Amino acid sequence: MSRILLIAFFLSSQFIQAQVQGKKYYIGTSAFMMANLNQNNPEHPNFYQANFGYQISSKDVFSLEFITWRYYAPLGVKNASGETKIEDKFPGHVAAKGIALAYQRFIYGNWYTALHSAFMDQKYSNIESQQIGSGNQLFLTFRLGYHLEFLSHKLFLEPSIALTHWPINTNLPLSFQIQEDKWPKYQVEPGLHLGYIF
Repeated sequence: MSRILLIAFFLSSQFIQAQVQGKKYYIGTSAFMMANLNQNNPEHPNFYQANFGYQISSKDVFSLEFITWRYYAPLGVKNASGETKIEDKFPGHVAAKGIALAYQRFIYGNWYTALHSAFMDQKYSNIESQQIGSGNQLFLTFRLGYHLEFLSHKLFLEPSIALTHWPINTNLPLSFQIQEDKWPKYQVEPGLHLGYIF
């Protein structure tokens, strides 16, 4: 936790420096928050994300991401249909919330790479939604994407492809760990971020 506070302190000092130098800030989110619109889904993701960033040079951007989500199966489940089989699900769900530090580097024109490192607090609940444990997760994302700007460079959209990996995932209840151990600790997935530059 002390490392996260140190990172937050570093970022706040950089925000002050960026403001003095007149650098661009942005606020943003993930378009995948639209999954929350389906209120009839019994496995509602409760996915919310807010990003606050600044551009320190023409090629370098740092941001803080505040994230919360709920998931019902191991993150590494591979299924082309998009549906998770009942036998692959947890006997309950995981509610996670945390903060990420992200670094984005423009490599050619509007093409960029990014690294996101999220520290998540997790609460494990059974099928009756009673909490049965808690733990932590380090969730890493390696991203390749393209940056598009609209309306006089005020709005942006960033489609991407990402490789996610969670090398640390602690204190899962045994019934959850059995399911988790069946699958890899990585996933390839699309991304779509959007935001407002000011």
